[in-house]
Amino acid sequence: MKTSRNVKFRHAARKTARYATLACSVFTVILTLATGSGTAIAAGGNSAADADRALAAAAENRPVVPNFWDPRAVQDRPKDLPEKIQFLASDDFPPFVFRDTDGRLTGFNVDLARAMCQDMGASCALKIVPFDDLVPSLVAGEGDAIIAGLAATTALNGDLTFTQDYMKLPARFMVRAGDRESFDETHLTGQRIAVVAGTRHERFALAFWPDVPLRTYPSPERAREALLSGDADAVFDSGLALATWLGSEDANDCCALAGGPWLEPGHFDEGLSIAVRKTEPELAEALTYALRKTATNGTYRELYLRYFPISFF
Repeated sequence: MKTSRNVKFRHAARKTARYATLACSVFTVILTLATGSGTAIAAGGNSAADADRALAAAAENRPVVPNFWDPRAVQDRPKDLPEKIQFLASDDFPPFVFRDTDGRLTGFNVDLARAMCQDMGASCALKIVPFDDLVPSLVAGEGDAIIAGLAATTALNGDLTFTQDYMKLPARFMVRAGDRESFDETHLTGQRIAVVAGTRHERFALAFWPDVPLRTYPSPERAREALLSGDADAVFDSGLALATWLGSEDANDCCALAGGPWLEPGHFDEGLSIAVRKTEPELAEALTYALRKTATNGTYRELYLRYFPISFF
């Protein structure tokens, strides 16, 4: 790999931009202490200390609950809120929408939709359809909104309008538990980083860390095995996937997330949002209003801690 002052400068500049993004972000970071009480830190863009406190909380293993709403923005209650909404979703997307052991529909998206409807005073229902049929079903008028982990991609923008994102999916590092304190994501020289071949995480690592020895593996399972066996020093992958695995019995308290969330534009900035038909921007506005309400009244925080006990932020 080529090493040059320019590469090192770009690396440093990108790192600086990432921390600036945390400080001047579009979301407020809420640090929830182990006691259950929380201190809200408005990351409005005036102080890097807010980002430092968020990173310190993560380093101390305190849950970090994201809030993707600018605390300075004011959104008036829409005049015409919907009286009822038929949501569409698929039931194979845990922990967002899935069936519990008794076959009951549950998940973060399910409870989030319910809370939004309460805030709007609307009656709501949830219809389950296969994931590939979600967009055709919405366009055909079989529902009013899709809450199923869609991102506002160019391919979908022709038919759909989206709310503001209610969840981002950052990349994270995972290391062995004993290495958590010493791992420094700003100094990766000599570190063997495991990535899954063909993923955006591999592409990002190749572009941003050209001098770091990557270990590529065909699956997330193989990448994690490399970390456990000592063939790799860290895994760079989806923060959600890593956090979910850390909460499983298979992890057996072996490992921990390290460093901060990576949300670089063009790589990890696409988030989950609610989709409606292009002809109904007013409904998207009403749903965005309701999403913001769940953040300001504490419901979003409660649901995040319930379904993501190991925070991936």
